[in-house]
Amino acid sequence: MIRVGTIWRLNIPALMASFLAALVMSTGWGAPAQAQNMMRSPTINIPSRVPSFDHGPHVYINPNLAGRAITGFDRDNIRVGSPCTAAERDNGDCSGQVAAGKSRKSKNGGSGKAVEASLGSRAIKEIVGEIDGTLSVAQVDALARRHGLRRIESQSFNLIGATIGLFRIVGSKTADAASREFAEDGSVRTAQPNYRYILQDQNAGVSDGDPTQYARLKLRLAEAHAITEGANVTVAVIDSGVDLKHPEFAGVTITPFDALESKEGPHAHGTAVTGAIVSHVKLMGSAPAAHILAIRAFGAAGRGESTSFVILKALDLAASHGAQIVNMSFAGPKDAIIARGLAALAARNIVAVAAAGNAGPKSPPLYPAAEASVIAVSATDAKDKLFAASNRGSYIALSAPGVDLLLPAPDDKYQITSGTSFSSAYVSGLAALLLGRNPALKPNEVRSVLMKTARDLGPPGPDDQFGAGEADAFAAVSAIPAASTPVAAAEQPAPGEVSKAKDPPAPTRDVSAPTMAADKPPTSETKPGTP
Repeated sequence: MIRVGTIWRLNIPALMASFLAALVMSTGWGAPAQAQNMMRSPTINIPSRVPSFDHGPHVYINPNLAGRAITGFDRDNIRVGSPCTAAERDNGDCSGQVAAGKSRKSKNGGSGKAVEASLGSRAIKEIVGEIDGTLSVAQVDALARRHGLRRIESQSFNLIGATIGLFRIVGSKTADAASREFAEDGSVRTAQPNYRYILQDQNAGVSDGDPTQYARLKLRLAEAHAITEGANVTVAVIDSGVDLKHPEFAGVTITPFDALESKEGPHAHGTAVTGAIVSHVKLMGSAPAAHILAIRAFGAAGRGESTSFVILKALDLAASHGAQIVNMSFAGPKDAIIARGLAALAARNIVAVAAAGNAGPKSPPLYPAAEASVIAVSATDAKDKLFAASNRGSYIALSAPGVDLLLPAPDDKYQITSGTSFSSAYVSGLAALLLGRNPALKPNEVRSVLMKTARDLGPPGPDDQFGAGEADAFAAVSAIPAASTPVAAAEQPAPGEVSKAKDPPAPTRDVSAPTMAADKPPTSETKPGTP
């Protein structure tokens, strides 16, 4: 109350604030993470290797924070703090921790982030072209000038057996027009816009499920790891920077590469994706003994973007350094040069797995997931429902947990995050389990095993939401024999079955491009890498 002269007047806002403060003190709620949002701070006991979480009160996930690194998490308790790094706060930009944090909600019920990426790719003032490999640098520069271009970079790619140049458009031409004109030159084989790609993490909102343990239970990881943990299998993670020193990666062999040649530190997305595969201390990744090639192709700033040229670099690095599986937790438009790289991976018997995308049910197909040689993965929640923002389509091979997941974050912390990015990572780990059990498996055999052992969800049979169903690690590894015995000779365990008939080829589909141009080895080491 405030005294005015001799009259006492009620200060209603002050009384309400006092009442709310008393309520907070009496109920144990902590301070709000952001205005009008509060997050409960329960203690979660996370034992080593096989997590068994205390089922305390439900954790409310601030819809504005889901998907970003909650920097107040420590190793044993969830404590909400600032979602931004000090540098980001100094720059007035908190977007570096989460690609989806500022994306607008699209009318289809999911984020418009991937569709925005397609729109943005039309405006980029760069093109990529295959040029005559016998030309000198000076000759390539002269070629570029004749067409109103400036060469940024060019290199020979062993993966596709071609010399590719990256060129900046100097004048006012659009990328499409510049590409068409450049391709008409006799020294140029192909040319196209340098398309943009976006990391596929997402704002999930509030979930009633337990974000801390359902993924390992749904995938039956503990049972699968009794058979194999993916030892001696190399998985390339093409993503943003990874925190190589995170406690979850202790003893894991992680070899870093940087297709960006940047000096950025680790990023929440790349750390979480890697964690979904090889976590093994307090969390359980899908293939804790796998070797990781951590290839940085996405920057930490902004929405987490990359381009056709950088992705091609990353694919080339993965193939040249022995990757058996390539995880691609990003999305963009149909891209001829990337399709060529993916076809080359398949020809080398390298398994490719990608996030279906987070653009919602009305989105056109997103790539690389929609390429025929790629295992496209949609996301499910703790109740086996499809993630609302997950893409749909006939190209979806199967689904995996991807909503409200507890995964590693930079600086020894943890985050609760969602998106088809992490579903893809889990399935890449499952592919590593299969190759750890039988290295002779071909990519179409890995796809077949994963799909035929998946637990059917939605309408009976394959569908546009879940594909063949939700992945089942134990059924998959149980469905194949060890060593090099042909897959057709394997017994077929419950609950999934693998047909003894010849595996069908990877599905072919005619999906048009978006018109709007998105086992822990105890003696191994974490190798130092570029920052």
